[in-house]
Formats: sequence, structure tokens, C-alpha cells
Amino acid sequence: MCVPQVSSLREPSVAPLPPAVSDSRGAERTHGHAGPRGPAAKLAGRKPLLQGIFRTKSLNAILASAENPESQLRRSLGAFQLTLLGIGAIIGAGIFSTVGTAAAGGGGHAGAGPAIALSFVLTAITCGFAALCYAEFASMVPVSGSAYTYAYATLGELVGWIIGWDLIIEYAVGNVAVAISWAGYFQELLHNVGIDLPGWLCIDYRSAAQAAQQVAEAQAHGGSAAVQALGAAVLQAAQALAAAPHLLGVPVVLNLPAFLIVMLITVILVIGIRESVWFNSAMVLLKLAIITFFVILGFFYVKPANWHPFAPNGYHGIFTAAAIIFFAYIGFDAVSTAAEETKNPKRDMPIAILSSLVVCTFIYILVALVLTGMLPWRQLDTAEPLATAFSALGMRWPTIIISLGAVFATTSVLLVFQLGQPRIFFSMARDGLLPPWAAKVHPKYRTPHVTTWLTGIVVAVFSAVANINEVVELTNIGTLFAFVLVCAGITILRYKDPGRQRPFRVPLGPWLIPLLGAVFCIFLMFYLPPTSWWRFIGWLVLGMSIYFSYGYTHSVVGKESGRPAKPPGQNLAALGFLLAAAGLFIIPHDAGLPTLLREAADSGMEDHLRSLIGLALIALGLISGVFGVAGARRAETR
Repeated sequence: MCVPQVSSLREPSVAPLPPAVSDSRGAERTHGHAGPRGPAAKLAGRKPLLQGIFRTKSLNAILASAENPESQLRRSLGAFQLTLLGIGAIIGAGIFSTVGTAAAGGGGHAGAGPAIALSFVLTAITCGFAALCYAEFASMVPVSGSAYTYAYATLGELVGWIIGWDLIIEYAVGNVAVAISWAGYFQELLHNVGIDLPGWLCIDYRSAAQAAQQVAEAQAHGGSAAVQALGAAVLQAAQALAAAPHLLGVPVVLNLPAFLIVMLITVILVIGIRESVWFNSAMVLLKLAIITFFVILGFFYVKPANWHPFAPNGYHGIFTAAAIIFFAYIGFDAVSTAAEETKNPKRDMPIAILSSLVVCTFIYILVALVLTGMLPWRQLDTAEPLATAFSALGMRWPTIIISLGAVFATTSVLLVFQLGQPRIFFSMARDGLLPPWAAKVHPKYRTPHVTTWLTGIVVAVFSAVANINEVVELTNIGTLFAFVLVCAGITILRYKDPGRQRPFRVPLGPWLIPLLGAVFCIFLMFYLPPTSWWRFIGWLVLGMSIYFSYGYTHSVVGKESGRPAKPPGQNLAALGFLLAAAGLFIIPHDAGLPTLLREAADSGMEDHLRSLIGLALIALGLISGVFGVAGARRAETR
């Protein structure tokens, strides 16, 4: 069954402009009207490049598009299933991995120590403010686009596109990291039961190549002792590259378990939302049972002396850890992407969003207190801190159960995030910002199968070849940015559409909670490293290139507002954004702008070439964009 062209979805509150024709003198006039003359006619005839980019889509039009029978999703979820969906998205790799490095520190950041429990509270408060805003939006606009739809309705098309593109960082890019993490826990579980897969099938090429280079450098400078000091993980990665078969002279190295689990999850999601949620519910109940096992058993091995000093690095350590463990809270907002598949979204959405956040916060605090009580906080900087706590006590059998719990946890996270991303693409396509095929629904399963397959294949391929350290840094900053816009949207819509029915309202008025949510999110963003900021900006600029290449001219709202089909300067502006994005991805991401300028000017510096090429592309992109807009302005005044 084919989906009708998205341009047929008309916004009731927006009247299309009458078509314009030209008279014999080339002046524009409209049917049945003489039209303005002189300077007024020149102004009326202009069709600026940025016409209507901040035009919002009315909530009535958004709700009407969701009721289109040929692009309508099946409603089958209740509050309990949605709450488990939220818990499944939240409790995952964050609590099983990042809690260790957040407590112990490392990688240039200070650890919170036992005060990691306070870091969880701070992050929970931040997410709580945002969750209240999500709950109001989800009950008022029960459609599948999540923050993208909310931003489109309140802040306009351009901001809606930016947030939709930004959410790819949270869902798709974040899921690449989760899939790689799942593969690591799965391998650890197999190893504990005596099964070892070939190393070259369990790691990406870049990680293996970097490890091999580290081993070679250590061997050259310090001999075998320096090599052994690198640790087992580095040695195993280097050995995987050495043992890999070759195809046309290239080592065959890929993370096969990560690829396979993503494809399995994709098949489940295509089959149907009900089957997907039951699978998620089973995974959630299993991982909650295993986390309960850790808390109860670990309680008997807690030594209160390990909680002193409670905050070894003071407030700085607590705040820095809060920014890092924010990754452990990402996911409650994914519940809102299933709004169109909920039986009673106006009631069940707020219940599920807030309940899942409260339950997970309680679990996180218990785990943090038990973990830091079992082992001195400095010893927790490992990839599997919960298993490390038992290993340090000489207990192997609990580590098998913990690894099994981590596999369950990350499986449910994979499912929820893979469920969310296609539905955001689906909503964007219905609005004309993506091609119509992205809005197609499977005739039998009533799921957005095209975008589900597309997302699954892309995530699976990148999971097989990507380095986890290079994809995970984008996730936190992208999600925090989305939260800021959602909080701002609540205040705007309270004044813009005060009469709208709101089954759930953010308490204490339109300013206090949204403002606190936005400020807290920006505060956590401040503590993220420079690499996150450079890559985030580059990602957004790349998205702008795609918007001006396609979305701007195909937008349903844009067409209804009289936006020209091929505005002058559009392609040049899109090219400019693309060049600027390439430059932002090429420059060294660990340096500030003054350092980049010095490196570009000094041929003797290590990153001279990268800095020079990157800054040149950024400058060329800016020039192209300026000329594109200037060309449009000249065309308007003729």
C-alpha cells in the first residue's frame, strides 16, 4: 500500500497563497487582483531564500496528519508497557559501565568517588524538569515525532529540522555505541562459560590498528616489559589484527556480534510494535532481577570505610560525574516516540515518562552506594565495574550473572532506541522534510518498515566498524540540546496557544520548571569536553546542508506559505554548509580556535595540515553561503 504524497496533508489554519502569473511587462499579479504597483510590487514579488523557515506547524495539522489512515500506526500500548519501555531504554550500558569511570575519574576528568550517588541525584533533577515538559507535550500532541514535533509546533520549521537531525545523535549514533557495548558484554559472557570467538570477529579495524600501533611503539621504546604494561585489552586487540585473514591484502576485522544483534532487533521491530514491546518487557524484568541480585548480594560485602572521603574531588568531581552519567539517563524521552501507538496517550504518556525516571533513579542510587561501598572508588575505572567489584573479592560466579544482566540491559536499550529513530524519520517525512518513501507503513504490520530497515542497516554497519570512543561523545550533548529546546517550547506554547487542552500540565506555571530544566541542561553541557562541542557543531552544520538541499523546497508548510520551488542561491548555500561541515570534522577536536589558528599558521606543528585544511574548508563554506544568500537578494531586487 503506497502512502499518498505528503504534500496532500494541508494545514487547516494556513491558506495557500494564490498562484502568481506574469503580465506582458514581467510584473507579477494574482488572479482576480490588480496587485500592488511600484515599489510595493517589487517587494510583493520577492521570494526570499529563507522564506518561512521559522513558520510553525499548527497542532491541529500535526494531529490530523497522524490520523491519515494510510500512514497511521497501530495503537496497542498501555501505561505499564510504556513504563517498561522507558526503563528498558534508561537502564543499560550507562549503569553497567560509565558509573565506574564517573566514580573513579580518568581521561582528563575528576571522579566523584562515593558521591557518585549525589551525581545521580543531580542528573535525575535535571532530567526530571525535562521529563515534566516532555509529559505535557506527549499528552497534548500524541504523535511519534517526539522533540522534533514539539519544536516544529512551537519554534518553527528550521528549529524542528535541527532538533530532528540532532536526535539522530541520541538514537542512531547512541545505538552504535550501545551495540558495541553489547558485543563486549556478550563476549565476556561467552568467555566466562568457556567459549571464545576469534578476536578479528569481535573488534573494529580502527581499534585493532590503534592497539597494534601502541604495541609497536611500546616495543620500540621499552621492550617486552612496556608491552605487558599496556594491559590485556590492548594486547588482545593487537593480536586480533595480526591473526585476521586478508582479503585483497586488507585485514578482515569487524565486530560481527554487534552487527548481528542490531539486525535481529530490526527484524523484531519490523514485525510489530506489540511483539517488540513484549520482547522488551521480558528483557527489562530479567535485568531488574539481576540488578536486584547485585544490590542484595553486594550489600553483605559493603565496607563503610570505602565511603570516606565521600566527595574526594568536591563539587567539581560531582558536577563532572553528573555530566558523564547523563548517558545513563538517556532514554526516558524515547517513550514519547511511541505516542501514536498508545491506546490512551493523553493519560498514559505522562505516567510512563515520569514513572520510568523515578524507578531508574532509585535503582541507580542503590547501585552507586553498594558499588562504592564494596570497593575503593579508585579501583572502579573499568569497563565492567559491577563485575570488577565481585572479581576483586575473588568471586567469579557472580560476574557471570552480572555479564548476563548487562547483555539483557543493553538488548532492551537497543530495541527502544531502534524503535524511536525510525519514527522520528517517519514524522519528518510526513512533513515533507524527508522523501515520501520514509513515511510508508507496512500494509500488514502497520510499522514504519522502510525507515526501520534503513536505520537498522546503517546502525549495524557502523557498529561493526566504528570505534566506541569516537561515537559515544556526541550522544550526551545532542540529547541535552534537545531537552533545552523542549523546555523552551513549553513556555512558548503556553502563551501562543493558551486555550489548548492539556491533559497534563507542568506544575508551578509556564516559567519556573521549563527555565530550571533549560538552565540545568546547559550547565551539564558546560562540563562536556571540547571534542563533543566541535563534533556536535559539525553535525548540525551537515544537517543544514541536507535541509537546504531537500527539506527546504519540499516542506509541506513551506509550500503552503508560497515558498518558491527553486529559490536562487539554494544550492550554493547547501554547498557552503557541506564544506563547512567537512572542515569542522577535519580539524583537531581537542583544541580551541586560537590553537587551531596557530597550528594552521605554523608548518612545524603536529596538526598543521589538519588545521589548515579544516579551517580553509570552513572559510570556503562561509564564503559560499554568503554568496548564495547575496545572489538570492540580487535576484529579488531585479
